Amino acid sequence: MAIMTLLSLYYSLQLFYIAAGITVVGIIVSLLLMRRIKKYINSFLVHMGQSLTTVQQDALIDFPIPVFVVDRDGEILWYNQKASGSVLEGENFYSKNINTILAGVNVTRRCPDAGYETEYKNRQFVAYVSAAAGEHDQLYIVYFFENTELKKYAREYFETRPSIMLMLVDNYEELSQSLKDNERSRVMGQIEYLVNKFVTESGGLVVKTERDRFVVIIEEKNLRGIISSRFPILEQIRTIEGDGKMAATLSIGVGRDADTLGESEQFARQALDMALGRGGDQAVVRSASGYEFFGGVSKGVEKRTKVKTRIVATALAELIGGSDNVIIMGHHLADLDCFGASIGVLKAVREMGKEAVIAIRREKNLVMPLLERLEENGYSGLFVEPEAAMQMVTKKSLLIILDTHIKQFLESEQLYDMVKSVVVIDHHRKMVGHIDNAVIFYHEPYASSASEMVTELIQYFGDKYRIERMEAEALLAGIMLDTKNFVIKTGVRTFEAAAYLRKIGADTVEVKRLFATPMTSYQLKTRLVANAKVYKGCAIASSSDHMGDIQIIAAQAADELLNISGVKASFLIFEMDGGVSYSARSMGVLNVQLIMEKLGGGGHHTMAGAQIKGITLEEAHARLMGAIDEYFAENNRQ
Repeated sequence: MAIMTLLSLYYSLQLFYIAAGITVVGIIVSLLLMRRIKKYINSFLVHMGQSLTTVQQDALIDFPIPVFVVDRDGEILWYNQKASGSVLEGENFYSKNINTILAGVNVTRRCPDAGYETEYKNRQFVAYVSAAAGEHDQLYIVYFFENTELKKYAREYFETRPSIMLMLVDNYEELSQSLKDNERSRVMGQIEYLVNKFVTESGGLVVKTERDRFVVIIEEKNLRGIISSRFPILEQIRTIEGDGKMAATLSIGVGRDADTLGESEQFARQALDMALGRGGDQAVVRSASGYEFFGGVSKGVEKRTKVKTRIVATALAELIGGSDNVIIMGHHLADLDCFGASIGVLKAVREMGKEAVIAIRREKNLVMPLLERLEENGYSGLFVEPEAAMQMVTKKSLLIILDTHIKQFLESEQLYDMVKSVVVIDHHRKMVGHIDNAVIFYHEPYASSASEMVTELIQYFGDKYRIERMEAEALLAGIMLDTKNFVIKTGVRTFEAAAYLRKIGADTVEVKRLFATPMTSYQLKTRLVANAKVYKGCAIASSSDHMGDIQIIAAQAADELLNISGVKASFLIFEMDGGVSYSARSMGVLNVQLIMEKLGGGGHHTMAGAQIKGITLEEAHARLMGAIDEYFAENNRQ
């Protein structure tokens, strides 16, 4: 302005006087404003530090951390030298808003205990706001603490935290049995090459500890990439085939976010056990917050060796012999597999001379025709309500749980809680929250049914504990139910078990009669099939009928839908017990267990279900379609 005033002298003296007057007035006004602002800030500091000494007030100005003074609108009124140098790097910020540095913060609100995280000029800060009364208005002090280096080291710490990964060629024995020595070496060489290549490219360290096992140490930043790509090594290993065209499969357990390497290794073992319990060919990540599952889209490979069965049979016989009595229990709404397996165990236990009963609710099961037939032939009084079974419990009672390994699915959780000695025999793929206090946990996800597993166990109890025709028919009915008449999930051992039962005298015609349904049920099943809609190769039907055997009808309708060309999986939705239930089936192309798990259920690769309380059929239908979409997205299926 002063320069313009001097220049005006060359043009007009009158213009010069006018410009000079304006300049003088401007200077006076500026000086007055600066004095007023200084007085205002000093008044504020005095007001804040009226109980402080002069030295302490001066110390506030020379505070060793960046300090800003702002009004209620966030306008910056003053800041100290530390703020000018450390935060603003010499930039003039008077009258600007604090949100330029501290985005989205309302200084009038209560500051959280952790402060506000912010970034300015590629530097990290945490800011704290405190209120203080000014002479004319409420003012606020904003303190800035730089944590750029702290954030850098924290990020490096979390990015480089090690995790343990355990890998197992889960069908090594089956691959080896059909291969010559040179072919076996070739297959294992390919597997080892792919594993080493995968781990090396992922930035990890791998050590082969046994012929079919690998231990991997990998940092969190690299593990995160593997998880986001959903463990591509699973698909790579699946491309390796032996002479018999059996594909190699890999199971992976990962221990993540553990406090120590020892805990990470423990997590990894638990995750690997879970992967194997769900059929193998998948990866499971175990952390303090729970489990994550990846893969598992292929069928499990049947284990042909019966060494485990023989060991379990011997241990179970010893437990039975040392108990006061035996209580047998399955899942609620018992089906033919659950009940058939229970009958087989009941007969064997009683043959050993021990008192035994089956805890089952007569009003809520799917096996009344078979139950009544057995009661007419010597089983009267052996089927009791769970509450009655509780009266039998002693310190040496033995509870044998069949066809489930989840506490919430039991016929009676209270009965389970009362018995100290528990045995679990189940074939469903392992789920999170499984029973973990069993003396014997005989879990075989490769088996077709619990009835198949019990049939094998009985053969190792010895000839003097043989079952008879009625028990054999009950067991055969269970096998036929879960295999859909030996079509689905049927292996060599399934036929061996069926042959043993047939040898004892099981009549297939009598067994078939157990599956007969009334005319009204058949008509409803036909309507369900006729009204089904196909979505992404999945047939979906729903029913609002409340017939007593709706669960059986839904399962049968789901089976029927698989006979339609182009249908890869079928889903029946029906109302039951104040909620909605799902019955899911497939021929093996799609893993319905993974889809049902997204709805809170579970089951098998080819047969699964779920229950949700408090929703309508329409909501259940929408959730199912969402789960199907998610499954296809995760597994890259079209």
